[in-house]
Amino acid sequence: MPIFKQLQLEEALLRSDERSFCIINQGSPRAIVMGISGHPKTLLNLDSVKKENIPVIKRFSGGGTVIVDENTLFITYIIHKDLLSIHPFPEPILRWSADLYADAWQIPNFALRENDYCIGEKKCGGNAQYIKKDRWLHHTSFLWDYSEANMKHLLLPAKRPKYREDRPHSDFLTPLKRHAKSSNALIESLKKSIVKQLYISDFDLKSWKEGPHRQSAHLVDL
Repeated sequence: MPIFKQLQLEEALLRSDERSFCIINQGSPRAIVMGISGHPKTLLNLDSVKKENIPVIKRFSGGGTVIVDENTLFITYIIHKDLLSIHPFPEPILRWSADLYADAWQIPNFALRENDYCIGEKKCGGNAQYIKKDRWLHHTSFLWDYSEANMKHLLLPAKRPKYREDRPHSDFLTPLKRHAKSSNALIESLKKSIVKQLYISDFDLKSWKEGPHRQSAHLVDL
């Protein structure tokens, strides 16, 4: 599913439904996704983005800027605050999700570093959150693999994790494919870990009717 369509779906499920969801999506046409308060002029190489006609999307949550493509693994949780015994605040949500992935994937040195999922000193996934009165959303883009050429479209942000220092993307990122057999194996392992905590069932998206709600995710004119 294209990431823009996924973000629209997530916002609709968050705002017009009361249930809890886990959304897993493998791959998207190439796009750049920014946090709701991101500024293209300070975060993007606008000349190359325009030249290659890459769509730029602002999601409805905060967080940093990522470029996604067919090798990105997207995982999102939309959770009612009473479903888990954690406080619905950013740090407990991050700790819960990091522990879930560590249990599921058993990747050595997988850990939460500041707000990033890392393997050792290198980032393998970035996330953002949206917390409302009764429910919260946590979405992540994991690098199953990534293209060095894509990274030229992103500028080094002024605000970045301390552990990153001034490392370029080539020294800062590691793809999950170096640490796992396949993306499908990661997904199946994650499902087995989720059912240790929660009952899960398949969701029939085709029969679901979206209710009226605020729509904040949008394409950006450069």
